[in-house]
Amino acid sequence: MSNASTRLDRFLLAALLFTLVWLPLPLGSNRDWAVGLFVLLMGGLGGLWAIGQMRGALPPARQIKAALPLLGLLLLAQAWVAVQWLAGLSMDNGATFQYLMLGLAYSLLFLLVVSLCHTRKRLTLLLGTLVVSGTLQAFWGAFMTLSGGEWLLLTPKTSYLGDATGTFVNRNHLAGYLEMTLACGIGLLLALRDGRPFSWVNLLELLMGPKARLRLALVVMVIALVMTHSRMGNTGFFASLLLVGGLFVLLNKEHRLRNGLILASIVLIDVLVISQYFGLEKLKDRLLNTRLNDVVVNGEVVQQANEVRDDVFGYAIPLLQERPLLGQGAGSFEAVFPQYPGEDIRLHFDHAHNDYLQFAIEFGLLGLLPLAAFLLLALWQALRALWRRESVYRSGVGFGAAMGIIALLIHSSTDFNLQIPANAATLVVLCAIAVLAGSHSHKRPRSNALA
Repeated sequence: MSNASTRLDRFLLAALLFTLVWLPLPLGSNRDWAVGLFVLLMGGLGGLWAIGQMRGALPPARQIKAALPLLGLLLLAQAWVAVQWLAGLSMDNGATFQYLMLGLAYSLLFLLVVSLCHTRKRLTLLLGTLVVSGTLQAFWGAFMTLSGGEWLLLTPKTSYLGDATGTFVNRNHLAGYLEMTLACGIGLLLALRDGRPFSWVNLLELLMGPKARLRLALVVMVIALVMTHSRMGNTGFFASLLLVGGLFVLLNKEHRLRNGLILASIVLIDVLVISQYFGLEKLKDRLLNTRLNDVVVNGEVVQQANEVRDDVFGYAIPLLQERPLLGQGAGSFEAVFPQYPGEDIRLHFDHAHNDYLQFAIEFGLLGLLPLAAFLLLALWQALRALWRRESVYRSGVGFGAAMGIIALLIHSSTDFNLQIPANAATLVVLCAIAVLAGSHSHKRPRSNALA
């Protein structure tokens, strides 16, 4: 490539990585101006990439071919949102237009990640960037909570005092973000392990050698995850770690002891030792004291329910039954839900606190199916890479992508992480990483048989 082509390629990569670090900073980009900025950034970078491709100024990436089915499904969902908006099917046309712009920005983000991070060096840089971003969020959230300062980024916190939130407003959204960045860090740790036979010296190198910085980042993120006191966030993370980790250890017979010890160290050292001093007890109390219904003894309420999300689910079902095929319109939940809740719902709910239910209500079956297929196909791509035992790197990256996707899918059953642009965009990046795990290019050294 010419110098100009190289500069364009590097500029696009740098701008992409900057965008991923920026997205969580303005309250998870969950503000209209931040959404607009994200859409403009993706539109500008996507336009530059298209011009570069047409002029042959950028190297062709064969990985795009592997990603076409997923990109097609993502664009199909956006096409349905466009139909809702143009045909007047939405109950809130303004919100639907915003969701259409966001959806197109996510699609461009997916395309740019697959196109620009197509080599092993760049894929490692992408994973490292997400780990750095997650560590910064974790450090800020934990520091603010422990110091008593309780600030977001530029404004003081007014809610979730005593809980780590990073630069997000809601502790559950920091937890959702950390689930994904932790998965990237664990995947990178596994991807960068060598293929030498196991020895206790190698384990000491892992704990005290150059990879210690990555382990320290994982420790900081686990501490902050526990300090969010997010019940489903912690459940999603550890359930996905045990599920994917168990599968990973079982499949890789040759290095089963090494891989098992790495994963056990994350659970035992980070959770049972470190996080014991950073709010694990409070998290346990929240889990044990959750009450979905009033406790009634002899006709009298002795303990009131302290969780109303299940009531919201129940009141939202009629919205789904009204238009199960066409949906109420992307982004319209806040506009249509107030007509349904009973007197026991005294708070304002702009989201359903269940991403599956909200997407079904807003997108209908026609819009929900391509989104579900997109995520399941991405998960399949990650698991395929995980099964590639001949490649230490590919299986490790596949592990991270699969774990991050599963963790957020679990968390989404009781929260609305996918309505927060920073978290939704990071999940899209994880889906792109799932494709790249098995299709990225790598020039194999002659002396090394591992791909």
